[in-house]
Amino acid sequence: QASPLEMKELIITDGPIPGMKFVQIPAGSFMMGSPESEEGRNENEVLHQVIISEPFEIMTTQVTQAQWVALIRKYHSFFRSLARSNPSCRRGDNLPVENVSWKDVQQFIKELNVQESGKEYRLPTEAEWEYACRAGTTTRFNIGDTESDLAQAGFYKANSGSWTHMVGQQSANAWGLYDMHGNVWEWCSDWYGDYPSGSVKCPTGASNGTERVRRGGCWLSDARYCRSALRNSNTPSYRSSTIGFRLVRLIL
Repeated sequence: QASPLEMKELIITDGPIPGMKFVQIPAGSFMMGSPESEEGRNENEVLHQVIISEPFEIMTTQVTQAQWVALIRKYHSFFRSLARSNPSCRRGDNLPVENVSWKDVQQFIKELNVQESGKEYRLPTEAEWEYACRAGTTTRFNIGDTESDLAQAGFYKANSGSWTHMVGQQSANAWGLYDMHGNVWEWCSDWYGDYPSGSVKCPTGASNGTERVRRGGCWLSDARYCRSALRNSNTPSYRSSTIGFRLVRLIL
């Protein structure tokens, strides 16, 4: 199992837009879900081993409004159908973009992959998201078990002032990732479905469904909804001021 101690030097590279950074996450294995003893646990968090067989890169922060607008403008002809350059409810260049549906994000990613040849961008799978969030930890949050620990790692109901905050302001996890807890929920690629009971390799979720997974909690969430293992979902067309995303880039 990859652990923070095995990542003595983070490999961080630039993304297609200034300010967008990606960190390399190593292959490894971890226990996905939560033990029955975990405070705030839900029944859909069945503990099981997951093997991540290939390294991947993930954004160090959630996609910001400035980054969203820059990419929309760069590929304006494709995104004209969105009829708005910044859909966010609370505006600010360095705030996370929100009020974007899973379908909006797929449109964004599709054009990004056309324009940025030689690279492959996508949403993280639910397993990749939790693996990256935990960074070798097994605690409720990637910084510890208590709500005071969470307050250092992310913005949630008790410390957000009822709105989003600039990305990257709280403590990063051991793999250099910010806001994996709170600020905005993050879309994952998977259809929502039940976990398997045994070990799995590079799972991609249910083969079909009605809702897509979102992870991490948000500025409106109680602490229990920001746990590393917490699962939630919405229909692919759903938009909310509580939901944004971060990108994965495959190492080709």
